[in-house]
Amino acid sequence: MRFAVIGIDHRHIYHMIGGLIEAGAECAGFVPTTTDPKVLEGIRERFPDLKPVSDAGVFLDDPAIDIIITAAVPCERSAIAVAAMQAGKDVMTDKPGITEIRQLAEVEKVAKETGRIFSICFSERFVVPATGAAQRLINDGAIGRVIQTVGLGPHRLNRTTRPAWFLDPAFYGGILVDIASHQIDQFLIYTGSKDAHIVSSAIGHFGTDDIPAFQDFGEVLLRSEHATGYIRVDWFTAEGLSTWGDGRLVILGTQGTIELRKYIDIAGRDGTDHVFLVNGQGTRHIDASKEPITYFKSFLADVRDRTETAMKQQHVFTVSKLALEAQERATVLTQRPSLRA
Repeated sequence: MRFAVIGIDHRHIYHMIGGLIEAGAECAGFVPTTTDPKVLEGIRERFPDLKPVSDAGVFLDDPAIDIIITAAVPCERSAIAVAAMQAGKDVMTDKPGITEIRQLAEVEKVAKETGRIFSICFSERFVVPATGAAQRLINDGAIGRVIQTVGLGPHRLNRTTRPAWFLDPAFYGGILVDIASHQIDQFLIYTGSKDAHIVSSAIGHFGTDDIPAFQDFGEVLLRSEHATGYIRVDWFTAEGLSTWGDGRLVILGTQGTIELRKYIDIAGRDGTDHVFLVNGQGTRHIDASKEPITYFKSFLADVRDRTETAMKQQHVFTVSKLALEAQERATVLTQRPSLRA
């Protein structure tokens, strides 16, 4: 399998390239154009043998390239995907792969017409070993039937390192389209729901006054036929934390709970991928850091065999639809004036 990279505007491209290479694919090269020179520097440092090609059309026209991957500016990703699918390539995009309703309609239409795969790399599930451990526990009946998830997605802003588009929702689609898509994906997967509806959603800006359009807080309540989910996402991770965010997922079952502390166990155990299981047999901590990452190998198998083992195609579109609906319907929260002595 050979893949090429068109769009290197976000650092998530590193694990997309690395994951596919580790899974056995060959990278034919990348288009070096970017809004963030630091990402280009990162690619050159991590993958010094990758060949830069200035014209994306070279990759689209090459019949020997099977896959196009992209982490372009979010609002540009769907157009790259459409062009790639029309050129006979399968696609892997960083999240969000779709930032507007009209983009969703076009991507769905082209995917159906061409039979190509449109996959979004939901990194908070696909590159986090703990999520695989949680799925196995659920499959084994460790907590009974899953009836709710609570997903928390805090992030550190690192404002000085961000390109201008990062702060403008016109480019990234809004905080619920962007970050909350991860938690929507996990809600559907862990509850076994094929679809859901948005009960309520909200967005807000509570940070510095000079970027009032930037959405730094969001929440969603969603419900399927047999489960509910609550999502909170934000850009308020404090500088004192040793990682970019204390991402958590709590999965409630009829016979127990699972909690994932994906990136850190605050003031506790070292490392990442902590899974806590509470059920009728007691309380247990599981070190899931060695759990295998399967998404990239499964994606390559799907490209080869025309299957859907990495992720159902309809699931991708359902997550995108729900994130867009939550964003569009969100109540805008207003910041109260601070109380000062």
